[in-house]
Parts: sequence; structure tokens; C-alpha cells
Amino acid sequence: MILKMTNKDENFYLYMGKFFGSRIVQAETKDRIYDDNNKLWYIYVDDQTDKATAFVSVTNNTIKNIYSIHSTYLKELLEVIKNDFVVLPSIVSNIYEKIYISCQFFITKLDNYKHFIMIRGEK
Repeated sequence: MILKMTNKDENFYLYMGKFFGSRIVQAETKDRIYDDNNKLWYIYVDDQTDKATAFVSVTNNTIKNIYSIHSTYLKELLEVIKNDFVVLPSIVSNIYEKIYISCQFFITKLDNYKHFIMIRGEK
């Protein structure tokens, strides 16, 4: 199941709390995850365990954070996001590059960013 939440929603920290400050997530994505007030979170929740297994945070049609324990979950999230709005240029972790390509995002390599790339939707 896919949830859309902000940090003001009642169960937000039940699903997302373990990701904030997680050294595992930071080591994998090379990104720090913050629960900023202006972010809308797309959260993939495993139906069997009721645990968050992937997420994408968005601000003003720009993707801010991405994490997933399995590519299938992330692909589903990105497809929902693409149906909701056109993704503006977003600097994101490059570890999911194959998934971005399979979701038909436009990719731009960034010279000054070793672990990040820019993606955008159609325009």
C-alpha cells in the first residue's frame, strides 16, 4: 500500500521514525533524511508487515529524498508520483539510477556530485 503523509499526520513517525538519523540509510544513499515541515512523503508500506519499506519525499514537485529496500517498491512509488505531477529537476541519490531510467525519467550526470544525479519528468 502507498501512503501520502506529512510529518503532521498521526502515524507518520510510526512508519518513518526509524529512517531519520539512520546510519544504514545514510551509508547506502549518501544522503541525510530530515522530516522537514514542507515535505510530502510517499511511503510504500508492506501489507504483510505494516512496515515502511520505501519512501520518496517531495517539495514543490521536486524530489528531495529517496530510499527503498527493494527496487519494485521504489518503482511503484515513482510511478504514482509521475501520475500526480511532473517532477521538476531533482538531485537524488544515484544508486537507483536504473529504476529512474525504467520509470522514464530524464537523467543528467552532475560533474560536482559523486553520489548524486539529476532527474526530471517530461516537460
